[in-house]
Amino acid sequence: MNEKTLRVLEYSKIKNMLIDEATSSIGKKIAEEIFPLNNSSEIMQLLEETAEASEIIIKSGNIPFSVIYDIKEYLKIAEIGSYLYPGQLLNISDSLRTGRNVKKFINSFNNEDIKYPILKGYGDLISALKDIEDSINKAIISDVEISDKASPELYRIRRAIEKTNSDIRKKLESLIHSQESQRYLQDSLVTIRQDRFVIPVKSEHKNSVKGLIHDQSSSGATLYIEPMAVVELNNQLRELKLKENKEIEKILLELSGLVKERSMEIRQNQESLAMLDFIFAKGKLALKYNGIKPEINDKGYLRLRNARHPLIDKKSVIANTVEIGNEFTTLLITGPNTGGKTVTLKTVGLLMLMAQSGLHIPADYGTEICVFNNIFADIGDEQSIEQSLSTFSSHMTNIVQILRDVESRSLILLDELGAGTDPTEGAALAMSILSYLHSCGARTIATTHYSELKHFALVNEGIENACVEFDVATLRPTYKLLIGVPGKSNAFEISRKLGVNEDIIEHAKIFLNKDNIEFEDILTSIEENRRIAEKERNEAIILRLEVESLKKKLMEKEEKFASQKDRILKESKREAKEILKNAKNESERIIKEIREISKSGGKDKNKRIEGLRKELRNNISKTEENLYEDSFIESSLKSDEITIGQKVKIGNLNQEGLVLTLPDSSGNLMVQVGIMKITVNSKNLFSAKDISKTEKGIYSKKRYSSKSMTIKTEIDIRGMNVEEAIIIVDKYLDDAYISNLASVRIIHGKGTGALKKGILDFLRHNSHAKKFEDGAYNEGGSGVTVVYLK
Repeated sequence: MNEKTLRVLEYSKIKNMLIDEATSSIGKKIAEEIFPLNNSSEIMQLLEETAEASEIIIKSGNIPFSVIYDIKEYLKIAEIGSYLYPGQLLNISDSLRTGRNVKKFINSFNNEDIKYPILKGYGDLISALKDIEDSINKAIISDVEISDKASPELYRIRRAIEKTNSDIRKKLESLIHSQESQRYLQDSLVTIRQDRFVIPVKSEHKNSVKGLIHDQSSSGATLYIEPMAVVELNNQLRELKLKENKEIEKILLELSGLVKERSMEIRQNQESLAMLDFIFAKGKLALKYNGIKPEINDKGYLRLRNARHPLIDKKSVIANTVEIGNEFTTLLITGPNTGGKTVTLKTVGLLMLMAQSGLHIPADYGTEICVFNNIFADIGDEQSIEQSLSTFSSHMTNIVQILRDVESRSLILLDELGAGTDPTEGAALAMSILSYLHSCGARTIATTHYSELKHFALVNEGIENACVEFDVATLRPTYKLLIGVPGKSNAFEISRKLGVNEDIIEHAKIFLNKDNIEFEDILTSIEENRRIAEKERNEAIILRLEVESLKKKLMEKEEKFASQKDRILKESKREAKEILKNAKNESERIIKEIREISKSGGKDKNKRIEGLRKELRNNISKTEENLYEDSFIESSLKSDEITIGQKVKIGNLNQEGLVLTLPDSSGNLMVQVGIMKITVNSKNLFSAKDISKTEKGIYSKKRYSSKSMTIKTEIDIRGMNVEEAIIIVDKYLDDAYISNLASVRIIHGKGTGALKKGILDFLRHNSHAKKFEDGAYNEGGSGVTVVYLK
């Protein structure tokens, strides 16, 4: 690909954006080497892997790329039989753990319904070497410390060292605390010189203490003497420490041997992790500018639908649809300065470079591209009307190179073709160049101010006019590209709007030849017809959408009515049967009692029978009321009427509950009834009383924020003062809680301990913190606090 084109189209800025999205140094290295390809199958593979990564990011939010080190040099050291240092082994262990977690993460997204074959392929190449992880973590505590339990022999040696240390100190302390020795000593303490225990003796009493002199103070007043009573013990201690170092070296060799045995698998892990980090960086970048995967054809056809320049702010960028290669292979864009012609060229060129690099592009679905062997661009940023000969020469030098290398599978982007010289000669030269490029079969997009080129495009097959729209009423460009419409000169209209005398404008028309006047009138007519057609098309689209919306609502109402009708009838029949059954049982009971009273007799028999008869009549009356009661007047809720935290009634259960999620495309949602969470359809929900603010608060916490795409699982506050750190940590914990993270890591370092103390005091009173503790030895130890969220 042409280097000048990459520079002019600012491809390096896209590359830097991609590098920033990568997590690891090895992932960033791959991003630094990204380059546009010209092989269709390779490009399709790269675009598909980006699509897979984007989908997984949308579903998960966080990717477990916690720690990935570049351990290639460590593997080389292990492979030649040397041993690795503790810190190097810990880096290998951390990378293996990350690989295992990433493999598990990717596999969790592959099932019978959903498959991500490319990412799964990289995941399958990762070996889970937990045995090596565990061996390293068991033996090594930190970059400089080996665990006592690394081996039985090391444990025995260190216990012996502790005992010997204790014996030496006891002897020396008994010596320095004796009454006789007090007058010989400079201080009553035990110290170490040249790795041996000594006591400070006044220089004038050096002959009073038998032993070996190891050092003296700078003033010469104190000698550091090793008493003969501990010489043998110091010798033993020295020997034990040599044994300790030898045993540590043996342990490191054994661990390095484990790495050596599986070095090929570990190296493959690193390569797969680097590629996955790079691929997910592409996915994150695509989501940042709402990119899509373009379709690729082999017909030389290019259609960018609502394409947007990725380096322009999303809020202000204008989307344009550009196509070329089907009915025409050369597109000639005319329009005013600062109207968006150059941005259009840069958008087409940069998006093609991105697509051929396997990156998704900021456009809409329906975008289709072809693969070019080369993309050439001659684009100048000068917007001045004063074009010097040197500028013309510079442009022509570049164009000469393009004409020398052009072929049918080339995309040519030319800005202000033929400018900077005599208009007549410049226009003629421009037409000749365009004719040559057209004959070569290249796809060419060029911008110009020359009206002669508008005529040229109209009369030559395969060359099409286009223009950037200009609103004469506001004297401002709209930046919209109109293909098939040549740009109209607006000099007279603009002058009239600015207040130039009408006589002057009419007199100016005298100097135009008749052909020019007629051509401008044709363009005016075309422009007016286009505006009317566009207005009518928009109105037709609005009417069509309204009709489709009404049709959809009508069909939904019909479905809802049919569904409710069946449900109501079934429910009514069930309730009626239940009411009749209860009434029958109650009536039989009353009749039985009446018969028993009639048989038994008694002076109040008639009174009791009358009371039961009255009860029977009331029971029949109540039954009739229940049968004819209108329980189904209330209609079910519509999907757009349902909100999170709303109190609803579930029809078939006759229970009230609280809405936890909004309805999906099928109308299903989650409702909490008591301690249970159940899935119901909105057609089975009816309105109920509003819940209290407290209840709303409880359930609103369950909502997930869009921050889950971006929030990290750790925050680094090293170097901050306590007040500043607390403000940042407080906001971070709020975001982490909303994103439903189970735990986060706060990196505060060790330092003086003031920052850590301030953070711990803050966490004790924070409503989101369930508990907190120091990080593990391979996570930063006391320099990191792990917070578990509620």
